[in-house]
Amino acid sequence: MNMCQPFTVAVPDKTLQHIRTRVQEYPWHEMPDDGGWDYGTNLDYMKELCDYWVDEFDWRLEEQKINRFSHFKAPVDGIDLHFIYEKGSGLNPKPLIISHGWPGTIVEFLDFIDLLAHPENHGGSVEDAFDVVAPSLPGFGFSGRPPRPYGPRQMASVFNTLMTDVLGYDSYIAQGGDWGGAISSWLGYEHPACQAIHINILTMRHKDAPQGAEETAWAEKFDRDQIIQDGYRTQQATKPQTLSYAMMDSPVGVAAWILEKMHGWSDIKNGNVESVYTKDQLLTNIMVYVVTRTFNTASWIYYGRREEGGRVLSPEGNRVEVPTACALFPKELLAWPPRSYAERIYNITQWTEMPRGGHFAAMEEPELLIDDIRNFVRTLDTKS
Repeated sequence: MNMCQPFTVAVPDKTLQHIRTRVQEYPWHEMPDDGGWDYGTNLDYMKELCDYWVDEFDWRLEEQKINRFSHFKAPVDGIDLHFIYEKGSGLNPKPLIISHGWPGTIVEFLDFIDLLAHPENHGGSVEDAFDVVAPSLPGFGFSGRPPRPYGPRQMASVFNTLMTDVLGYDSYIAQGGDWGGAISSWLGYEHPACQAIHINILTMRHKDAPQGAEETAWAEKFDRDQIIQDGYRTQQATKPQTLSYAMMDSPVGVAAWILEKMHGWSDIKNGNVESVYTKDQLLTNIMVYVVTRTFNTASWIYYGRREEGGRVLSPEGNRVEVPTACALFPKELLAWPPRSYAERIYNITQWTEMPRGGHFAAMEEPELLIDDIRNFVRTLDTKS
């Protein structure tokens, strides 16, 4: 911890006022009246959210919620890395690094960290406590940017350095969804200090094509389902800089770009994104991108993965051999394959099909996710 410096989120008033003015003066434009969310972020809801943003949203209150945890920055592999570090209760909390993705931030974990670190405060057992490390990905939020686009494999190396060299852990467990699932996969694959992983998304692929009728049907349906989603992914993986010129100048643009994903990737009811999230939750996550001016560098991870070789874990067909738990939420954007396919990529020791929930599991269904993590870690204790 000698390299770590305490950090407090404190956005200047001038920055907040500039954002408020930009939102207030946004030049609203025409959209089809009957499009719903089919054309993208719904115009009526976007106006409603922006009215709330200007008139009612209190960043200072959300800032207090963020700062109730211990934040640090440390130079890690040449990056000024930000992370929340919440020491767990009891005599033997287990080290756990949790990684967010895009368009998420550490805001995803604000209602999640205390449950993991201090279960006895929530009706649980102190024996289930974790030392929770929650970094902002390089280039995201309060972390510094990498020297050039990093993909999840390179980010995993940075996070392993954080856990071992900076925080001094001999071993740890990794958990993640979205890009965090890919980062956790690389941690388990390449870094011996990572002794187990828990993922709520499958982003990796095996070098060989799907086998059998069930796997083939999944792959074909997956490709069909992703056609309508591939626009943002292709843009950010090929020409992120071009997109950034507009986004860096428009808080409303950033909000619309992110909000579309929160709406489309979550287990919402009756098409209402607020059946899962409050306006404050949505805006706090969006604001982290806006106040830190990191929309551009956060999009680099897509470019970085493309350079790293894409989704394939191993050209030789090797797999992640550390124990792996898979939590399958039914509304996950990237539909899970049959277990037979996943087992060629991971040493799966726990496979849980959840009753509800979507892509942003830590925000949508924190209790389900935490129970699954705890059950998995208990099995590790039994086998050790």
